[in-house]
Amino acid sequence: MDSLNTTLVPLHSSRQGLDPMMTTLKEWVAVESDSIQPELRQEVTRMVELTADRLRAMGTTVELVKLGSHKLPDGQSLPLPPLILAELGKDPQKPTVCFYGHVDVQPAKKEDGWKTDPYTLTEIDGNLYGRGATDNKGPVLAWINAVESFRALKLDIPVNLKFIIEGMEEAGSLGLEEIIKKENQRFFSDVDYIVISDNLWLSNRKPALTYGTRGNICFSVEVRCGERDLHSGSFGGIIHEPMTDLIALLDSLVDTSGRILIPGVYDDVASLTEEEKKLYEAIEFDLEEYKNNSGVKKFLYDTKEEILSHLWRYPSLSIHGIEGAFHEPGIKTVIPAKVIGKFSIRQVPHMDISIGEHQVIKYLEDVFSKRNSPNKLKVSVPISAMPWVADINDPLYTAARMAIKTVFGQDPEMIRDGATIPIAQTFQNITRKSVMMLPIGAADDAEHSQKEKISRLKFKKRHRFAAFYLCCSRSAKQG
Repeated sequence: MDSLNTTLVPLHSSRQGLDPMMTTLKEWVAVESDSIQPELRQEVTRMVELTADRLRAMGTTVELVKLGSHKLPDGQSLPLPPLILAELGKDPQKPTVCFYGHVDVQPAKKEDGWKTDPYTLTEIDGNLYGRGATDNKGPVLAWINAVESFRALKLDIPVNLKFIIEGMEEAGSLGLEEIIKKENQRFFSDVDYIVISDNLWLSNRKPALTYGTRGNICFSVEVRCGERDLHSGSFGGIIHEPMTDLIALLDSLVDTSGRILIPGVYDDVASLTEEEKKLYEAIEFDLEEYKNNSGVKKFLYDTKEEILSHLWRYPSLSIHGIEGAFHEPGIKTVIPAKVIGKFSIRQVPHMDISIGEHQVIKYLEDVFSKRNSPNKLKVSVPISAMPWVADINDPLYTAARMAIKTVFGQDPEMIRDGATIPIAQTFQNITRKSVMMLPIGAADDAEHSQKEKISRLKFKKRHRFAAFYLCCSRSAKQG
């Protein structure tokens, strides 16, 4: 480990000014691997293949697993990108660590508000801006570089490694759960730990380990009045407009304090204990920094404890958009024949997805019936995922704490994440292995936004941390 400590950083900051790690990140960001847009599916596949090539180059055995195809809303069948299953090392005396990541990204266009081309990695004030820089191409590359560092320094890799890397995470990880079930007795049979690096620290300065996430139920609320759009001058004022019905439905979901108004939603939420309160009190959370990172002026709550508890242990409801409404610049005086509202509820442990679906659908149907509208209402659930909680005393968390202390010189925050990472619960339920979420991005990395970035300095430090984690994983297993 001493050799790793003294030599690792110069290895990836070449004396000639070249930086292979940054060059590769730039090449990866340039691939428009947006898994949401059907027309970019080939780019997602190309990104998966580039990642497979990089793994093969360091001696990893790589299998590209075909996932078949899926149907789009218009009935078109579209091939899914392949899934990477890779492994390096089969020493029975070593623990086996499996790393999960994804190389697809959220949609991004310059006109969405980006100051730079989202697919051109651009450095500004020491930060590398680009779609996928922190979610999740940067973290995937950090783990690969950690392994490459051992091989370049001719050091023994202290663990056996496996990689499972997909290209459909942002679109719901289509086909992934079936493969995990199929490979449970083969690929995952000798795995000791599963590590996921697909979330962020709580602050910009102090590293963190994540032991829980919220779940999510996504709803589509469709209101239809006819088969074609109508002129507001010819029909405005004499029909029940779908948009008016939809706005009323969406407005009925939460009150001005953010509390969900659907009956029964909070019934299964665990009471806040004194022990949990003390946990929040101990966390070094800069409320103003968090507010500045968001760009908003005021939160619904004023204290650290209230903010953290409502991010981590209470459900929330967010409205995301309306499909079918006119949204281009200018004015179009049309009455849409059909509009679809989209919202989601972030669930917490003990909440049941099927019960939540029933509660929401019944509530919306009741609200709609009181409007006496002749329009047609349809509520559907395109995607849902369960919440996840892990045991922070598990050896893989011990290993991570050791690595963080070594590289960053301080103990990590033990945090939850208000977002949903479905794969964590999927891995835990199917494989029964220890699962940990190990954030690599900082709080202000702005994943999914028009300012997504990763710090150049912290990015290189994180790949060094990943290497130390592999060393500590073996120590923790032996301990």
